[in-house]
Amino acid sequence: MTGLADAALLAVVAIGSVAGASALVGASWPRRSPAAAILLWQALGLAAGIAAVGALLGLALPVDRTSVASALWRLRSLALAGPHGPPVLLVVRMCCLTAGLALLSLLCWVLVAATAALVQARRRQRELLALLAHGDPKVPGALVVDHPAAAAYCLPGLRSKIVVSAGALELLCPAELAAVLAHERAHVRERHDLVLLPFTALRRAFPRSARCTDAYQAVALLVEMLADDRALRARPARELVSALVRVGTAGQVPTGALAATTGPEGEVAARVTRLLHPVRPLPAPAVAAICLGSALIAAAPVALLLF
Repeated sequence: MTGLADAALLAVVAIGSVAGASALVGASWPRRSPAAAILLWQALGLAAGIAAVGALLGLALPVDRTSVASALWRLRSLALAGPHGPPVLLVVRMCCLTAGLALLSLLCWVLVAATAALVQARRRQRELLALLAHGDPKVPGALVVDHPAAAAYCLPGLRSKIVVSAGALELLCPAELAAVLAHERAHVRERHDLVLLPFTALRRAFPRSARCTDAYQAVALLVEMLADDRALRARPARELVSALVRVGTAGQVPTGALAATTGPEGEVAARVTRLLHPVRPLPAPAVAAICLGSALIAAAPVALLLF
């Protein structure tokens, strides 16, 4: 298979991944099995990025199974061919090469930048908590900050923290607090912050893209629903619903934190509706098919690039 054919297939994978992500935003089944849906989101995002970069570089360096150095040497030869060379084709290839390298650099840079910003924000929060927070027997294992606004959130990481405000202690009853803490512990234990990180970086890379914003919001909602499901293993649904209804969208959390009771009004309403009217999880064969499909989607562009 020629390099141009590979580039065409990679372009198809990239376009198909974006189209699949757009369809996934409006689908209803992800709320039945959030973990499987998150895995599919990750596969689509990874495939779209790798395939887009690979397609652009493949168009720029259309050679058979040779090294990148050989392909670049051939492109240099075309550039030095002068008036006898194909100038239009050369310009197209150079544009594709520039675009491919720029896209690759952008995706890598925003991921590094998002990670650095997250680490820095959490470091600042831990320093503030060391000065302002204290323990309380009402919320064992959590820290309390003396703030009148109701808030409960976690700072995941190697030194994870769960924080509750004094306002939340006054507003929520012990059972509601226990449900909120179970939700936050699920975030910490399963490192949901790492799930959101690539989508945060993608939104930073393309801040005006409605699709990137929709992807981030969809995955963020699924992460909260997944933590809700984990909390329900230890607490009744009515306790978490009551906490969500009491706090609503009023709570505020710092950058880099995950919270059970904070989010856009529509997302909180969706979670409350799901908790009050639970739906059956997808059957095991359907979940297995989604996981297998996710693996194939993520592997497709890598296979086209390597083989």
